[in-house]
Amino acid sequence: MPAALQIALFVIFGLLAVAAAVNLLLQRHPINCALSLVVVMMSLAVLYWSLGAEFLAAAQVIVYAGAIMVLFVFVVMLLNAGEEERTHGSRIAYIAGIPGAAALFCLLVFVFLSERQHLGTTQIGGYLTNATSNIRDISHMLFTSLLLPFEVTSILILIAILGAVVLARKEL
Repeated sequence: MPAALQIALFVIFGLLAVAAAVNLLLQRHPINCALSLVVVMMSLAVLYWSLGAEFLAAAQVIVYAGAIMVLFVFVVMLLNAGEEERTHGSRIAYIAGIPGAAALFCLLVFVFLSERQHLGTTQIGGYLTNATSNIRDISHMLFTSLLLPFEVTSILILIAILGAVVLARKEL
């Protein structure tokens, strides 16, 4: 893929992901939030694809934008969540949050500006120089050394579904 196309894809889908994430925070209805999160996940999948991680992009679409978002929508529908009521928030969050966010922003700007010469030489994508794919290596690692965390995650998701059903069940 040409470098100019790769940078254009990164900028377009990076901005789309950020805009959808901001929209996610500003929405008042849970279903609209879930749809904004789907846009974020799909944009991330395109970013992974443009960096040469095709398997990760496919997994992002199948697992996160597909299965996890269906689970979120199922739980929202099960709980019958309506529109969110806006509050003014706590005063402590404003006192600690705004200076904390400003300090984090200043720290990131300082790091990026002081390490500019090293960041300029970073290669974007194209890590797979030969014709082989990284799917075999990822699947070997996922089903050998990372099998236990993979299965524990699926059990935790099942427990979350059961907890949502118990919380939403109405007493007869």
